[in-house]
Amino acid sequence: MTNQLYQENFPHMTPAWSRIFNFVADRAEGAYIYTDDGKKLLDFTSGIGVTNTGHCHPKVVEAIREQAGLFLHAQANIVIHKPMLQLIEELRKIVPESIDSFYFANSGAEALENAVKIAKAATGRPNVIVFNGSFHGRTHATMALTTSKTSYRTGFAPLPGGIYVSPFPYAFNMKMSEEQASQYALEQLEYLLASQTAPRDTAAILIESVLGEGGYILPPTSFMKGLREICDKHGIMLIFDEVQSGFGRTGKWFALEHFGVVPDIITAAKGIASGMPLSAVFSRTDIMKKLDVGSIGGTYGGNAIACAAGVATIRAMRDEKMLENATEKGIQLMTGLHKLQEEYPQIGDVRGKGLMVGTEFIVDGSQAKAKPLVKEIIHKAEEQGLLLLSCGTYDNTLRWIPPLNVSAEQINTGLQIFGKAVKASV
Repeated sequence: MTNQLYQENFPHMTPAWSRIFNFVADRAEGAYIYTDDGKKLLDFTSGIGVTNTGHCHPKVVEAIREQAGLFLHAQANIVIHKPMLQLIEELRKIVPESIDSFYFANSGAEALENAVKIAKAATGRPNVIVFNGSFHGRTHATMALTTSKTSYRTGFAPLPGGIYVSPFPYAFNMKMSEEQASQYALEQLEYLLASQTAPRDTAAILIESVLGEGGYILPPTSFMKGLREICDKHGIMLIFDEVQSGFGRTGKWFALEHFGVVPDIITAAKGIASGMPLSAVFSRTDIMKKLDVGSIGGTYGGNAIACAAGVATIRAMRDEKMLENATEKGIQLMTGLHKLQEEYPQIGDVRGKGLMVGTEFIVDGSQAKAKPLVKEIIHKAEEQGLLLLSCGTYDNTLRWIPPLNVSAEQINTGLQIFGKAVKASV
């Protein structure tokens, strides 16, 4: 039946969707996806950092079922519902103390659009600065904020203006130490403010706390502190995009905790509700008050079932010590990858925090030449039962995104399959 379903209907799925794997999923549980033909796949993609609690976590599933029996949807402008209030209560326990105002939407891109609107309203300024390698979404405005690949932007011009791009401190690519890269990037940002968008015209500096689609690159602490200083000096809003790095992915609730820097605005999505469509913008009340009432909103933002899933997600992560597990298993994963790096010179860099880890490949000194190799490794790994994704402008970096409750045995299995896939591909 499924084969017939696939044959008759797959051709009608839009070809605009990129396609990495072609199996049909039947069900999923924990760290595994089970296909309709009985294959068991170790999923180290987590829906691109979404199912941080693993597939179909029992506590999340139960919360969804319970809420579905109460009501499915209550528009936030009309009805105040308990799941949203409970989610705010849980979020207040894990965000920085100064963050005390919460807005909910559906997707990461929608959160980013609203974060920029909030910054513009708060400052009365028109321009935004982003960084090379950024990914902030695929809507028209967030395409303009995204610089990781031209494929996200080509054919859609003209894009919204008022967006300026500064170098990201990508030390490995720059062939610099982290501190050299940090200093260079801060100098170039100051130059941008002096040459292209004056501080009095700049509403926000927007940065991913860990560069995601751009290559899984952790910025130096000195760089993030430097951004805070520049923003404070000029009255610019500092926005941290935590869509992929948030909710325990790096071993902290939010990656910003690694830097000791608190932004003015935080965006979140992906792992916030274990697979239900939910995103959020967190800020301070004094900033949110500068918006006109009704200037942001949306029909499904803060959906009751999604909020219930968000509450269950946070509680499960806390009760089951998933952040601690992410740190521990991240060390195990990085150690294993470093050992493979010693064996295979094509692995140019291994980097990351917690369970947000990147393995960058280089062939003949080139990132672009490594793209076919990484693609082959991904498919060799799939054949042996492991799902991995690539990232980076040239798709030459493999990103490791297992669920945060992954076991040591599963990490070892993933490393073994990966090692075999690399050996068969180089």
